[in-house]
Amino acid sequence: MFPELSGSQLQLRDTAREFADKILIPNADHHDQREEFPRENIDKLAELGFLGLVAPESFGGLEQNYVTLCVVLEELNRGCASTGITVSVHNSLFTGPLLAFGNEEQHERWLPRVTNGEVLGAYAITEPDHGSDAASIETTCRKDGDGYILNGTKAWITNGSEAGLIITFATLESSLGSKGICAFIIESDMPGFSVGKKEKKLGIRASDTVQLLFEDLEVPASNLLGEEGQGFKIAMHTLDGGRIGIASQGVGIAQACLDASLEFAGEREMFGRLLQDNQLVSHRIAEVATEIDAARLLMLRAASLKDAGMPYGMEAAMAKLFASETANRAAHHAIEILGGIGVSHGHKVERLFRDAKITEIYEGTSEIQRLVISRHFRT
Repeated sequence: MFPELSGSQLQLRDTAREFADKILIPNADHHDQREEFPRENIDKLAELGFLGLVAPESFGGLEQNYVTLCVVLEELNRGCASTGITVSVHNSLFTGPLLAFGNEEQHERWLPRVTNGEVLGAYAITEPDHGSDAASIETTCRKDGDGYILNGTKAWITNGSEAGLIITFATLESSLGSKGICAFIIESDMPGFSVGKKEKKLGIRASDTVQLLFEDLEVPASNLLGEEGQGFKIAMHTLDGGRIGIASQGVGIAQACLDASLEFAGEREMFGRLLQDNQLVSHRIAEVATEIDAARLLMLRAASLKDAGMPYGMEAAMAKLFASETANRAAHHAIEILGGIGVSHGHKVERLFRDAKITEIYEGTSEIQRLVISRHFRT
């Protein structure tokens, strides 16, 4: 299933493309070098409606599908991966599960604030000792009167210190395994909530990545997302959609690498001819361009299946795996083509090379994606 984009989808993609060209690309290195959250980018994107891409119009959103989200995220990540992941997490990892599992009161309470950019959303499942094994989380929740008490630590949380609302996962009893996990919507002004250390990272350094601490955090029952014991189901459902968002990021980063390679090869001369006329260079460019197209098609297939209400877990894993590895190969080739310039601190290709690596790690490592895919072929 490969959709033909409608007029409104093309308009949104072109708006994102123009925003990337005029705002994101000129400022991406500035934010990266200072490890500075791109607040002005997010505020402008909120004005464009991109923080409410998947939210219903009745709550101020654009009510777009995941194909639209993907083509927008590709353009934003082409310009600045730190901005792109902020928007991706907000839409796919927070708004998505709130829409899918939240009740009417929760929708009315939070969606308007999330959609207009008043608050950012985050998703907290990873812990210092538990990343890929989501069923083994140690953050606890115990019933207390009409609510719950949470204790624990979450790690590597994107948007963590900037978010006003965080979907968080905790276990009622570790012996229950995945059946004991609950999902909660945590409000950042709740007593007992605090932000821990900020991570210093190889890439996406302008993205906010922190630890979150819960110390006897009182959460009312009205903040329980879904039902008790449904948290693992919510987490896995959410990650399937989030992987499509990371596939979009991989495609965007890869496209930025290809653009930089083409620009340099079309201007730089070596031994009396342009680099683009060198067979070795032209073959690298052909390989990258082909892989980007394949990654984009995998991304659109997964998004189309999700939009159609069909199973898409395997396809999302395939898209995430291939797009993230394509981004890293594209960055490697760009470095090879640009040579010393490409590894110079402050050059966009050096930043893209660093940014690409995380796409193979978060929201399920490449190894986890291979496990997910292989399970669909077991007899």
